[in-house]
Amino acid sequence: MNALRYAGVLAGVAMLAACSGGSETPKAEEEAAAPAADAGAETPAATPAAAEAPAADNTDTLDGKKLADFTGNAAEGEKVFVQCKTCHVKEAGQNRVGPSLAGIVGRAAGSVEGFNYSPANKNSGITWTPEKLFQYLEKPARVVPGTKMVFAGLPDAQKRADLIAYLQQP
Repeated sequence: MNALRYAGVLAGVAMLAACSGGSETPKAEEEAAAPAADAGAETPAATPAAAEAPAADNTDTLDGKKLADFTGNAAEGEKVFVQCKTCHVKEAGQNRVGPSLAGIVGRAAGSVEGFNYSPANKNSGITWTPEKLFQYLEKPARVVPGTKMVFAGLPDAQKRADLIAYLQQP
């Protein structure tokens, strides 16, 4: 019986680690990515991670693909959403480790009542259009550096389009 409890605790920790936590970029990675200062040269002021994020109205993806090039299939998107269910639901007023995704399209980032967002998300200035979600779902940490969501992203553009079609359903 103790082994079952231990396994259950480990499974719960693994699920939480998959969808929540601190910044997506560990401090060591940030430091390694910082340019080395030349001897005798002035060191430029540190650039905040948010400055590297695309503008709130920018929807350019890393893979260069556009949502308009895909036809989303909500039934397939529901299958993709299984990955999200550990942390999110589509029912309004029900927050988990992540906020409810009910009505996400057209909503301002960081605005679900009762959810404790990271300052990065709350202050991003993003309105979740289908195109912005398409960009965000590719690599969330790129679009909102400092977000608490540690999901690496969906590199498959068709799966992103399908997921968005599913999220747009009532």
